[in-house]
Amino acid sequence: MAAGNFRALMDQFDANGFRSNVGIILTRGDGSLLLGGRMGQAGWQFPQGGMHVGESPLEAMYRELNEEVGLGTGDVELLGQTQDWLHYTLPERFVRKDRSPVCIGQKQRWFLLRLDAPDSAVNLAASDTPEFDRWRWVDYWRPVKEVVHFKRRVYVSALNELAPLVFDDAVPPQPRWWPKEWLADPHRPVQEV
Repeated sequence: MAAGNFRALMDQFDANGFRSNVGIILTRGDGSLLLGGRMGQAGWQFPQGGMHVGESPLEAMYRELNEEVGLGTGDVELLGQTQDWLHYTLPERFVRKDRSPVCIGQKQRWFLLRLDAPDSAVNLAASDTPEFDRWRWVDYWRPVKEVVHFKRRVYVSALNELAPLVFDDAVPPQPRWWPKEWLADPHRPVQEV
């Protein structure tokens, strides 16, 4: 592979060590969300992935959508995205200090999409290296409980910000297990696309 091509596939990092990343919240219009089971692991999460050097967040999102769940632009409708980058820091034991640049966490731009294709369009084997080995539709707030602990606050922020684009009337209340410190500012504006 030529040096220029290799560089194009490298992930973007900011000066603080955060890897640029996109997250995908996929709904089917009834308020439920697609959650993927990590390949060979017990964990669940939304589709997400790193941005390559020179790639926009929107380009990265559509690439990751295809790689992780086998969907293309004709299968979904883009409803909105988070206004700002949302950050999480990796626990110290996950920071690989022997790599350059050192990644201390991720900064993510989250996108909300509605699936306009049948469920059968979801294809977890679309990539040579699948991220997920199973998937399911879950209630709106369930992903917060299912994702690894250090990503929970980012999930809370993204779901709170994008909820008005999913629900016409009222956003479902948070479950009883919901800690008060996870509540986001309900007046923060949502950026529509």
